[in-house]
Amino acid sequence: MEGVSPLPNPTLVVQRKDWIAMEISLTPMEFARRARGLYANREAVVDGDMRLTYAAFFERCDRWSAALQSMGVTKGDRVAYIAPNTHAHLEAYYAVPQIGAVLVPINYRLLADDFDYIINHCGAKVVCVHSDYIEAVQGIRQKLKTVDHFVALEGAGAGWINYETTLAKHQPEFDKTDIAEGDLLTINYTSGTTARPKGVMITHRNAYLNALGTLAHHHMTPADRYLWTLPMFHANGWTFTWINTARGMTHVCLRRVEPGAIYQALKDERITMFCAAPTVLIGIANAPAAMRAGAPRGIRLFTAGAPPAAATIELIERELGWELTHVYGLTETSPFITICEQLPEHQTLPLQDRAQIKARQGVELISSGELKVVDEHGNEVPHDGETLGEITVRGNVVMKGYYNDPEATNAAIRNNWFYSGDAAVVHPDGYAEIRDRFKDVIISGGENISSVEIEGCLLRHPAVQEAAVVGMPHERWGESPHAFVILRQGAKATEDELKLHVRNAIAHFKMPQRISFVDELPKTATGKVQKFVLRAGKAGIVRQ
Repeated sequence: MEGVSPLPNPTLVVQRKDWIAMEISLTPMEFARRARGLYANREAVVDGDMRLTYAAFFERCDRWSAALQSMGVTKGDRVAYIAPNTHAHLEAYYAVPQIGAVLVPINYRLLADDFDYIINHCGAKVVCVHSDYIEAVQGIRQKLKTVDHFVALEGAGAGWINYETTLAKHQPEFDKTDIAEGDLLTINYTSGTTARPKGVMITHRNAYLNALGTLAHHHMTPADRYLWTLPMFHANGWTFTWINTARGMTHVCLRRVEPGAIYQALKDERITMFCAAPTVLIGIANAPAAMRAGAPRGIRLFTAGAPPAAATIELIERELGWELTHVYGLTETSPFITICEQLPEHQTLPLQDRAQIKARQGVELISSGELKVVDEHGNEVPHDGETLGEITVRGNVVMKGYYNDPEATNAAIRNNWFYSGDAAVVHPDGYAEIRDRFKDVIISGGENISSVEIEGCLLRHPAVQEAAVVGMPHERWGESPHAFVILRQGAKATEDELKLHVRNAIAHFKMPQRISFVDELPKTATGKVQKFVLRAGKAGIVRQ
């Protein structure tokens, strides 16, 4: 009949229902399911003298899932961990979510007061703690009203459940639960450098698609051996807690992130890949020659967490012969938004020019969603490499929101876009480049100055090992750049010499008005320089 839509084909309707029924949730637990069969006899985890195959590793995960259920942990309950990179910590990324519970990995370098706040804020039912931090948690135990069970991952104490003993008592059988891809997988708390930490809610879908995007852009195989230099608690180890398993790689745990321990592990464990923040890379690259001797070449590494200087990239690739990939993101984006994708034409460039490109944050991962750099009115900035705007993103990897904090969620996600707080430009080739955090942009005499640009310039001086630049009050200009510099061992340089070095390389008004030589820079557990500490005049030991 004219004007009346025909009835749907009943066969197609049935097929559609069947198709829906065949769908499975996008969750990292699918990586585990596949790895159990394909990689059962391959080496999964190395932690000191302990070596586990994938079969043995997943049996331990299943035993701990059963143990958690015996403690009353059900779907949606939070289980908090305070631990360095150990096999027990890694097991949490499977044992907790596969029963539908939510993992809360906590930065172990925080203070007891922070532990108190985070554990209470997330309402954890179980807290699992490495022996190094049991004393700190014991001191606040009476304040943790939601916690039913305290677990000692290593060692034990009065009133603490012994992890290994409990694991051995349970069979590797647990009650399976349906997992929807929109369910919470983890709550990852931000560093809380200027306010209370915020709980970033990451879903199973978020993490799954971040992992797929990384695997699409970076080739990994079961032959790879991954060194855990990056803290697992940091955005779930940038999801490598699951990525490595997806490809049947070997997780090599490292409890002390020191250059000597790293180089020893690289040699002894035949490492092919690791991740590290730029400050960690600087420490590795500037280690004594005797320590670096015999280190394998051809290692691939991801760096993120702060904009790396081109000079650091040059040093890593020239001196060590490693292949560096720069990625960018935030805890709120699962974490990767972009990757500095290397194109064939980049490979023909001289190392210095190639390093300049690699220092950029790059382009969207194919799975991350859409990225725009916008001005204060929300308009996309021109791709001229000069106009500053804020990085915004929407898509598959953006968090569900901040846990129990709708006000902070609404401030960060506006008009369905997540606002990163990072100030960036976009080059004509579409590659984004961060110039600063907006809160760290130095406004001197009405001019915007990028602290990152000055830091990169200082790092090109042969005497400089590390540098951090902040804005300090200035009588005439409002504020001006102040640099804090660590010199290489045995090297010498004067303040005037470094000022001239900067003045000859970039615009004169960007030259630091003062340079302080320090023995160390204040950093977070993930290697980021705490610039608010520098601005407060608490930079540590200043050399006279």
